[in-house]
Amino acid sequence: MNDTDLLEPKTSKQDTSDTKMSKHKIDTIADVQNSHDTRHIAIDKVGIKDIRHPVRIKDRSGGEQSTIANFNMYVNLPHNFKGTHMSRFVEILNCHEREITTQSFKEMLGEMTERLEAESGHVEMNFPYFINKTAPVSGVQSLLDYDVTLIGEITNKDVTLNIKVQVPVTSLCPCSKKISEYGAHNQRSHVTVNAKIEGFIWIEELITLIEEQASCELYGLLKRPDEKYVTEKAYDNPKFVEDMVRDVSAQLNADDRIVSYTIESENFESIHNHSAYALISHDKSKDN
Repeated sequence: MNDTDLLEPKTSKQDTSDTKMSKHKIDTIADVQNSHDTRHIAIDKVGIKDIRHPVRIKDRSGGEQSTIANFNMYVNLPHNFKGTHMSRFVEILNCHEREITTQSFKEMLGEMTERLEAESGHVEMNFPYFINKTAPVSGVQSLLDYDVTLIGEITNKDVTLNIKVQVPVTSLCPCSKKISEYGAHNQRSHVTVNAKIEGFIWIEELITLIEEQASCELYGLLKRPDEKYVTEKAYDNPKFVEDMVRDVSAQLNADDRIVSYTIESENFESIHNHSAYALISHDKSKDN
């Protein structure tokens, strides 16, 4: 007996035969998805929806956030194929547990269409994003959460990327302030921006741009001096829902990294049982 005999288990003829039989069984399993379809109808999007997966998001401070993202992943399906391989979407996610950036998100799109032999693909990644905010007077710090979605499209290797953020803010009614002797009614509002970008932009940059156009931004924790400050700041900076979307629009128009956008503002009225709403959509490429 030599050293090789000690290190390597002997393989019997029966073991070799069983392995060959198992491989033969796998090779002969029908691939129904790849079979030919005779209806000649292409499908625009097919894939998986609402699958949760852990991710790490890089933030502007140089750190990263561990969070759970909700994914929708689709590709097109030519008319001659019966189905797509759903398991490959999950395999792709499992290969991307590393830190997610706009660049790695684009790479995921390319990998998805390549592995599924598709001409076009679509990925949506929705997740909560936290920013550590400092109260304006006391300086106490607290986290505030924002709803963020990365939306990627790829067609014939041409990739587009959208960042969608929903930002909670305070708005104070200019009309109420004008006609009232003792104060004005205000409300919490949601401003949602869906921006198609070229180049690189931090999520925090987009959030800050929106907050600066509100009557006042929100904080997770306020002491009494802070509460006085935000109340008076909102009173000095009244905004209709129309003002909100127009002011955000002006800022987005001035940023060359933003190609097109949709802005929505919903004010949850404090004196009505309904919301006030406004929307602006703009594609800068059509300006000339």
